[in-house]
Amino acid sequence: MDASTDGDRGTTGQPHGDEADGHHLSRKTVLRAAVAAGVALPVAMMGVPALARTVGANGEPVELTPACDDGDDPTPPQTEGPYFKPNSPRRTSLVDAGTPGTRLTVTGYVFGLACLPLGNVLMDFWQADVNGVYDNAGYRFRGHQFTNPDGTFTLTTIVPGLYPGRTRHIHVKLQAPGRPVLTTQLYFPGEPRNNTDSIFDPRLLMEVRTVGGGREARFDFVLNVPQSTTTRPTTTTTPSSPGGGTWAAGTTYAIGAIVTHNGVGYVCLQGHLAQPGWEPPNVPALWRAE
Repeated sequence: MDASTDGDRGTTGQPHGDEADGHHLSRKTVLRAAVAAGVALPVAMMGVPALARTVGANGEPVELTPACDDGDDPTPPQTEGPYFKPNSPRRTSLVDAGTPGTRLTVTGYVFGLACLPLGNVLMDFWQADVNGVYDNAGYRFRGHQFTNPDGTFTLTTIVPGLYPGRTRHIHVKLQAPGRPVLTTQLYFPGEPRNNTDSIFDPRLLMEVRTVGGGREARFDFVLNVPQSTTTRPTTTTTPSSPGGGTWAAGTTYAIGAIVTHNGVGYVCLQGHLAQPGWEPPNVPALWRAE
């Protein structure tokens, strides 16, 4: 069934390398510690020593913001599979009070290549229900959202059922403003079918734990978005040209660009690189009819 194409190094059910070794802290680790401690992000990125994990295993000081060299390559792409549908509703929760299944909350960050968080990244999730069935008639277990200014996201859903021939997984598309789409999948550690699924990639394993009657998962995406260490954490690149004319896949559109599609005019709501299936009527998060 499912499978995709772009690039992150995520959690694997084991501690991140920078978290397992007290001598090496990445910018991402400092950022997470800052958020947990309620420290303002700009201060945290400068390396305030009051943050958690500011001493090594033997009590010695450690470098707070070393170069982003902890293996954070862009998140690996995977196949889209046959069940993606455009025009999903904008929402962070895919469940309601009566939805059957084990509740699952997925949280994490979306980073660029310098380990700085990316705000306003479009994330489109879809998955099977508790019985392993995809809703192709409606939009159950489908929804899109945008990352917060600090690069964080939260998805409330259920643990998906097993689809024939596949291990347990969640699909997602990500697109930073003006950048290509990354299509990939997220996996669960400890699943027997992980050993037999030819699409499965251990780099896309979430870190999952049981909390009460539900589960919590974490995964951090790294998009192929160039950054420098002086880039503001919430900044994403936007196209210098607004685009315009007749909508066309492969065109970069900026906020405010005006296009026509099938004789109707649309205004661009977020900078992006147009993809097949993302025509203006199908993606209200990106286009508004005039």
